[in-house]
Amino acid sequence: MKTTAIYPGTFDPITNGHSDLIERAARLFEKVIVAVAENPGKGATFSLEERVALATEVLAGIKNAEVIGFNSLLVDFVHEQGAQVIMRGLRAVSDFEYEFQLAGMNRRLAPEIETLFLTPAEQYAYISSSLVREIALHGGDVSSFVHAKVGAALRERIS
Repeated sequence: MKTTAIYPGTFDPITNGHSDLIERAARLFEKVIVAVAENPGKGATFSLEERVALATEVLAGIKNAEVIGFNSLLVDFVHEQGAQVIMRGLRAVSDFEYEFQLAGMNRRLAPEIETLFLTPAEQYAYISSSLVREIALHGGDVSSFVHAKVGAALRERIS
């Protein structure tokens, strides 16, 4: 069976933790679509177009991964892409309750779509986009948390 997985998120910015999950998912699925959500209510640091461009650059070496921006209901996007799986990352127990609620709602809206969870490698378990943005905002070094191009884009945006 040829399976396409959707990995949704705002990716503001994409971190090494995200990349780790995408690399591992690319070994499990025929195709992984990194679905960059517009999510205007979150007040993103980068525009949707910038986040798509950064993720595309960071993931260029993963041949079966594609980056697409979207601004619709996730299950509708999954159907539009012909995907069968929503993939989500779980860093800590604190993520579980929210992710479990999302998975339940998505199952109610589209029972034919499965949600699968992957956990990041240990060295990435504490990384989040919001923490990376905060560190960068205060002049901290984010080079071990994000790709060099993302770090440069953060420095440029903050200065």
